[in-house]
Amino acid sequence: MDERQLRILRELGELGSVSAVAAALHVTPSAISQQLRLLQRSLPVPLTERAGRRVVLTEAGKALARAAVEVETALARARHSVDEFADQPDGNVSLAAFHSAATTFFPLLLRSFAGPGRPRLRLADEDVAQERFPVLTRDYDLVLAHRLDHGPPWPRTVTANTLLQEPLDVALPAGHPLAAKTVLTPQDVADQPWITVHDGFPLMSTVEAIAAVANRRLDIVHRVNEFTVVAELVAAGGGLALLPRWTTRKHPDVALRPLTAVHARRRIDVLHRPERTARRAVRTVLAELHRAATEIRTHDAQPPRPGTGPRSG
Repeated sequence: MDERQLRILRELGELGSVSAVAAALHVTPSAISQQLRLLQRSLPVPLTERAGRRVVLTEAGKALARAAVEVETALARARHSVDEFADQPDGNVSLAAFHSAATTFFPLLLRSFAGPGRPRLRLADEDVAQERFPVLTRDYDLVLAHRLDHGPPWPRTVTANTLLQEPLDVALPAGHPLAAKTVLTPQDVADQPWITVHDGFPLMSTVEAIAAVANRRLDIVHRVNEFTVVAELVAAGGGLALLPRWTTRKHPDVALRPLTAVHARRRIDVLHRPERTARRAVRTVLAELHRAATEIRTHDAQPPRPGTGPRSG
């Protein structure tokens, strides 16, 4: 028993013949008869009977036809409720982000959506390996994820839009001899101690590329994922590191220098399941993320210069 079959039964009671129902619903009489047979199989009592050459409703059929009116009314109300929910401008929107993206984007979003009639944000930090980001779309409306330009693409089960293509720079103490250079090569930095992310996180591929181009194994002394902690370790002389140019907070004792000869750039993407954007509030937050990304990119799109620390969005 489904909505279409109940609708046919209702129309048969009102119009009085299979051919009239077929004409009203713009289908063939045989299609109507088939749906009536399928409906009959699901019930233990006859719903129709012959009255001369016509098929009419039995008393049981009439009772079910009356119930069909109630079913259609309830379904219409349900659809209207869903439409109202989907069109709410101030609905709840859940958003997860890895740490540096959260540091940069979350404050911009909160300021943009302050006040009544705006989406109500539910924010969370999620620092996971790259392959885990798509899984988070089960629990959140939107997920900020990162991957390297040459890394594997996101699965087709999620929709992905790129917000930023962010350069990765070498971070070193402001007084380090290499800070006098405007650009660094893998050979310049390969003999230094290094602070890297844990295995399985995107930036590790760039660190490995530095070692490959320099043709030597890097001395990795610390493993830290949180970039604010990394900046503090670099400032204290704990080693060199890769830091994103736009989403790293400025540290007065850390300098960033561009790196040549390796592809040092990451994508910051927003992931979501396709059905999430049926809601107006989610679409509003998604549009604001793109606007914020443009602001971050245009505010500080130039490479760092000697004597300056990390730039932030």
